[in-house]
Amino acid sequence: MKTILKHRDKSHIINTHPCFSHEAHNRFGRIHLPVAPACNIQCKYCVRKYDCANESRPGITSRVLTPYEALERVRSLVERNERLTVIGIAGPGDPLTNEATFETFSAVHMEYPELTLCVSTNGLLLKDRLDDLLDAGVSSLTVTINAVTPVMAEKIYSWVSYKGRLYKGREAAECLLHNQWEGLGAAVEAGLLVKVNTVFIPGINDDEVPFAAWFAAHRKADLMNIMPLIPKAEFEYLHRPSHDALNTMRSKCKKHIPQMTHCRQCRADACGELGEDKDMELEVLNSRIGEEYCETVN
Repeated sequence: MKTILKHRDKSHIINTHPCFSHEAHNRFGRIHLPVAPACNIQCKYCVRKYDCANESRPGITSRVLTPYEALERVRSLVERNERLTVIGIAGPGDPLTNEATFETFSAVHMEYPELTLCVSTNGLLLKDRLDDLLDAGVSSLTVTINAVTPVMAEKIYSWVSYKGRLYKGREAAECLLHNQWEGLGAAVEAGLLVKVNTVFIPGINDDEVPFAAWFAAHRKADLMNIMPLIPKAEFEYLHRPSHDALNTMRSKCKKHIPQMTHCRQCRADACGELGEDKDMELEVLNSRIGEEYCETVN
């Protein structure tokens, strides 16, 4: 297995990565490039709805970009924002299912090797595509893991598509969990900075979230982010956990692994500092209008 980061490199990324450091989240910016529409699993809380500029949650984007358009977006933001440190791909589907992810990362890394490349995945293909991520210059990743036992995973996922086969029920749960935890361990061994995202689903995985924290720590992940459920799709009848319930769950888990507490559950096309969640199509349009105005005046 290839290795990529030394300890000093990890420290630098943590200090300048808005998602991995509370101190960095209002000092440095990131861009999410929405180049990955296809997904290989169906979470029971997930709705990926494109062209939705007025809603802010994972899986949302104004539109899907090509790798070339994504590179142009990075160029535009780099020219305008010197605090940009991280280029991420977080959907709107699963990045590792989409070849555009690797094309985009490779192109960005070639032109801007100083920027941190970060990917967010469900982990089904993580071990299979890990070397490809390393070759493309990726140095940090987030893997969303909502369960540890197949019994629990079966309650959260409807189906899994892996290597040309569609899995449902217990088979889907076992396939996904095996690949997620094996992939996480391989990513850590390769030297990547690894964060585990876990969606806290009240009434479903309450008892298993601390177990996931323990397991993530055992696999030597660097950080855990417990995210409140956004009730959608099959789980639209459930309630989003309260702020107090979320803090209580984080307290239970922080004895195992450090907790991220400043997550904003960003869109797949978010840009700027965490919490800004700007519509990138509007940002680019405004930039072009400004440039045209300046040319006219001059």
